[in-house]
Amino acid sequence: MTAAIRASAIRSGAVPDLIDARRASFSYVTRRVPRRTISLARGPSRPQAGSLVLARIEAFGHHTHLHLPDGRRRQLFLGDVVILAYGNRYAPRQFEATVPDGLEACHLVAGGGVAARVLSRHDRMRPPTEIQPLGLLADRSGRPLNLSDFALAPRHEPPARRPLTLAVVGSSMDSGKTTTAAYLAHGLSRAGRRVGFAKVTGTGAGGDPWLLRDAGAEPVLDFTDSGYASTYLVPLPELERIATTLICELAAAGVDVIVLEIADGLFQLETSALLRSSRFRALCDGFVFAAGDAMGAAAGVSWLRREGLTVLGVSGVLTAAPLGRREALESTGLPVLGKRELADAITAEKLLAAVPPR
Repeated sequence: MTAAIRASAIRSGAVPDLIDARRASFSYVTRRVPRRTISLARGPSRPQAGSLVLARIEAFGHHTHLHLPDGRRRQLFLGDVVILAYGNRYAPRQFEATVPDGLEACHLVAGGGVAARVLSRHDRMRPPTEIQPLGLLADRSGRPLNLSDFALAPRHEPPARRPLTLAVVGSSMDSGKTTTAAYLAHGLSRAGRRVGFAKVTGTGAGGDPWLLRDAGAEPVLDFTDSGYASTYLVPLPELERIATTLICELAAAGVDVIVLEIADGLFQLETSALLRSSRFRALCDGFVFAAGDAMGAAAGVSWLRREGLTVLGVSGVLTAAPLGRREALESTGLPVLGKRELADAITAEKLLAAVPPR
């Protein structure tokens, strides 16, 4: 167990007024929070999405590791004390979860460090890991802290000169969106392009950003940089602001091309709202659609085309099967791009060349 709290205090349930936050394990979603001595809020506290919480691991379920800010997956032990953020979660193949009303026992619902109360889970999922919140983190004046306190300055208008921007969307969770984005970024990087990446929606996790850095993207940002542990149940104006802020940051860094990822599938409410948003659409020049099979690809491409969006190609899990590739090509008429094609510099440049002029 961590040295942040004495063992006797843990056993008794007592929590000191001050903790040395440097000696508790910060999770990935709290990576922008400074490591310093932080007090715990006094009196009744009602958590909000983004509220920072000190919590103890009570019983293991699905999550047995925690993503740390440096990308390492930390093995958890019973009694460990960790710093998480409250957030809602939408994951059809894992959990649906929401922020509880109080500091009652709840769950670790994402390895990136998201605390919530599970409402439902996939039949193949183990029960969630149980945690006991010990208190909300507060500043020295006692005001509860939120991820939004450490976020990038919000931007409401796109940059004057926006780099060419491609967005990866998909049919569902685990359809291959992040892999598609990573290999696309790698191919563009090999072509001599400076690539920036931003994941606009989803649930905070450390693996995806490090994968994109390994692929050659830099800078790499996500919605946690805008003060959110997750984007489930976030209103559309806030989603638009997240996208605009991240794109402005990447443009200011001087990248040539921006690759965006939108989480989950087209039926997810936040995803469909963003893709129908005129403000968001004005930030994107073309889309690559990832799907698990050809039927999903055909339906998804048809949906995007009905919305008037430019679809440049199909990718995702389906590309692992030659028959799936053939079916996707025949049903959509679009290039079918597996890892090898996406990582090829010439193919990546051809994809850019297919983008309609602004």
